[in-house]
Amino acid sequence: MTFAIIDKQDELSRLIAEKIRSAISRTGEEETKGVPDTVFVVGGDGTLLYAVHQYINELDRVRFYGIHTGTLGFLTDYKDSELDALLGDYINGNVKEQDYPLLEITAGEHIMYGLNEVRVENMVRTQVIDVIINGTLFETFRGTGLSVCTQLGSTAYNRSLGGAVVEDGLDVLQMCEVAGIHHIKFRSLGAPIILGGNAQIELRSKDYEGAMMGADSDLIALHEEKSLRIRKSERKVRMLKGREIPYFYRLRSLF
Repeated sequence: MTFAIIDKQDELSRLIAEKIRSAISRTGEEETKGVPDTVFVVGGDGTLLYAVHQYINELDRVRFYGIHTGTLGFLTDYKDSELDALLGDYINGNVKEQDYPLLEITAGEHIMYGLNEVRVENMVRTQVIDVIINGTLFETFRGTGLSVCTQLGSTAYNRSLGGAVVEDGLDVLQMCEVAGIHHIKFRSLGAPIILGGNAQIELRSKDYEGAMMGADSDLIALHEEKSLRIRKSERKVRMLKGREIPYFYRLRSLF
């Protein structure tokens, strides 16, 4: 078995990373710069998202196990004061895998994967987008852009956009407008929409010049593309869980 560690690079996170390195090495597991069996993540939810994208092409081989050096996060189950519990559960085999779906956004030959959300945004000019859901034209949107999130991502950027927080375990996607334009001439739904987990979304435009396609914190510029397709990917993120924390306790602790 092999492991790697990704930490937030602040003093506390580096200290905890060193303690994890020492403890896990004593079990006989070897630290590797290649593709590990387990990635220990020390930091916040942003650090875990960063780690996932570092290994985005090896998700079928890698498991993630995190400790939060701050307040309790949605993607990690242990706080920095609970390092002994995290190590004990892992070393004693008291952990189980939980899979989280990825979203896939495609534009031409470009494919990106997001754990929280995928989106298209144009900060330069008003972006006009025909929104097609499951093959049917739903509306024409005008504004900065659109964001689609998973259940897990409902408490992230989606919440900042006024989207709904979705309870754990529900297989849904949620689409939110980013600064939509609404007046007597142009109007779209103007509210978040909850879709089934197997929904197929196409965002079609005559011109995406100046727009960016994003997945979590990753971004690429769009140029000649006319259509973006969004769906739940068959790929998943495998996380190790050593304890059960009620969803509404976690939600209350953060908000």
